[in-house]
Amino acid sequence: MSELLIPSFLKKACERNASDIFIIAGRPLCIKVNGKLENIGERLMPDDADQMIRDLYHLANNRNIGQLVDAGDDDFSFSIPGLSRFRVNTYRQRSSLASVIRVISFEMPDPEALQIPRAVLDTADYTKGMVLVTGPAGSGKSTTMACLIDRINHTREGHIITLEDPMEYLHRHDKCIVSQREIVTDSANYLVSLRAALRQSPDVILLGEMRDYETIQTAMTAAETGHLLLSSLHTIGAANTIGRIIDVFQPSQQRQIAVQLSMVLQAVISQQLLPDVDGRTIPAFEIMILTPAIRNMIRDDKVHQIEGVIASSAQEKMISMDQSLLNLYKKGAITKDTALRFATNREMLSRKLM
Repeated sequence: MSELLIPSFLKKACERNASDIFIIAGRPLCIKVNGKLENIGERLMPDDADQMIRDLYHLANNRNIGQLVDAGDDDFSFSIPGLSRFRVNTYRQRSSLASVIRVISFEMPDPEALQIPRAVLDTADYTKGMVLVTGPAGSGKSTTMACLIDRINHTREGHIITLEDPMEYLHRHDKCIVSQREIVTDSANYLVSLRAALRQSPDVILLGEMRDYETIQTAMTAAETGHLLLSSLHTIGAANTIGRIIDVFQPSQQRQIAVQLSMVLQAVISQQLLPDVDGRTIPAFEIMILTPAIRNMIRDDKVHQIEGVIASSAQEKMISMDQSLLNLYKKGAITKDTALRFATNREMLSRKLM
C-alpha cells in the first residue's frame, strides 16, 4: 500500500470520529468508534502492514525506524494539517510490524462535553504540590491533564513545562508561557528532562507518567520546592495509587517517602471510561482531596483506611468511584451490569443498587 493512501485512511478514521486505529497483519484495518471495533477494507498481509508502518514514519518527518527495529516498539506523534494529530505506538507481534494510532484533535478538549466534573477542574487551582491523575490505559488521563493545563494557561500567569511521551495536545501560549517537550525527540528521557525543568523557572510541570522510583523521587522534590506538578499513574483508586508510589521504594526508604508524600500530595483523581446506555462512552471519577486526616493516614501507614474516608466524606469535592458509578446509574446513564463491572467493591455497590 502506498504512503499516499495513509492520509486518506486517517481522514476516514477522523470522519468516523474514531478514537483509535489498528494496523495488524492477519486482519483488516480496524478503527475503534465509541468503544466498538469496525473493520475497514480487506485483510492485511505482513508486507502490507510493514509498508503502512514505514509510511507512518515517513509522515512523522522521516522519523528513524531504528528504535522499532532494535527494541521492538516505539512511540511518536505527528500532525496532518487540517486533519488531526496522531499518537502512534509501533511494535512487533508474530514477527511482523503492527501499530495502534490514537487520534487527537487539534482543538483543546471541552471539559463540559467530556463530562469532567468541576471538582476535577478545580484541582488546577493549586499553585504547589502534586496532583495525580490515575486510571487504566485508554481511560482519558492525558485528556484530563490537558484540560487542567488549559485551565491554568487561561487563568493565571506563569511558565508551564510539559514533558510527554509522545506529545499529544498542542497548547497555545495565553496567560502562560507553555514549553512542550517530547521525550526522545526533545530530551533523552523523563528523568533527564524533569531535572532540567527544575532549572527552567517552572511554575507548573506536567510529567506524562511516573515510571520509576528515580522519576517519582525527583517529581516529589519538584512538588516540595514550590512547583505544581501534574502526573499520571496506571492505578485505579486513590489508596492503590499511594500504595503503588510507596512500594516503588526500598523498605528502608518507605517511611521517609510516606511522610514526604503526605506533605506534597494535594489530590488524586482516578478515572475509568464506561459504556453508557446509548453505546457511547462516559467517564466515572474518584476524587480524593488531601485533608489533614488523610495526610495523617499516609504518614501513619494507614493507607487502607483512605477508601472508607472518601466514601463517607461530606466534602462535596470528594467522591468514591463506587458513588460515582451509583450516581451515573441513578441518572440512567449506565446499566446496573456496567456499574457492577467497574465497581471497586461489587458486593457493597450491589446492595445499594437493589
